[in-house]
Amino acid sequence: MEALGDLTGKTLVHLQCHFGMDTLSWARAGAIVTGVDFSPAAIDEARSLAQRAGLSNRSTFVCANVLDAPRALSGARFDVAYVSLGSLCWLPDVDAWGGVVADVLEPGGRLYIHDVHPLSECLDSDGERITYGYFEEPNDPLIFDDSSTYTDGGKLSASTTYEWNHSIGEIAASLISRGFVLDALMEHDWTVFQQFPWLVDPTPGLFSFPKGRVRIPLSFTILARAPRVTKEST
Repeated sequence: MEALGDLTGKTLVHLQCHFGMDTLSWARAGAIVTGVDFSPAAIDEARSLAQRAGLSNRSTFVCANVLDAPRALSGARFDVAYVSLGSLCWLPDVDAWGGVVADVLEPGGRLYIHDVHPLSECLDSDGERITYGYFEEPNDPLIFDDSSTYTDGGKLSASTTYEWNHSIGEIAASLISRGFVLDALMEHDWTVFQQFPWLVDPTPGLFSFPKGRVRIPLSFTILARAPRVTKEST
């Protein structure tokens, strides 16, 4: 909210929206929202949640792979594109993602992303040593087999996941190469989940480093503007 200001009446697309909790927070703040996610179960839950929250008239949810979003949205363009924590790691090609962002934004539209920092993604689950690569390896995903979930401790029947890391430079380049202007790129020594067992949360909901521990970035935010159409380009 601090980064984007008042969005009353503005259109917002939430890419990789999962079950829509963040999407509907923007709707409650006044935006007209559209959420996109590839999981039919998540989209069904998002629509149910919107109805129970009384926000169905301000929200639309579309089931599609995020890389197919421009087609799935019938070419619609939005004032704001929003990407929330835990999104880019599921994509093998961040440059293709940058193309999607360019295709769903109005000229001069804004992107806001808050995601896990790729340096922290290099560490093992204990946060003690570098185990995984920093740069994108599209043909060599990180493969994990873990039946536990990050929510309520339930067990998954489909336990294998595939993830890709993307450097800050690769993420920024995917936007800059398409004419985006980066108004802000910030690296943060905090995150909003217990990424490593030794993180502390003196402020509830914000996890950071205990005193005396060397700090690295845990999350990052980017605020960027899509290029405006000029008379020369038209």
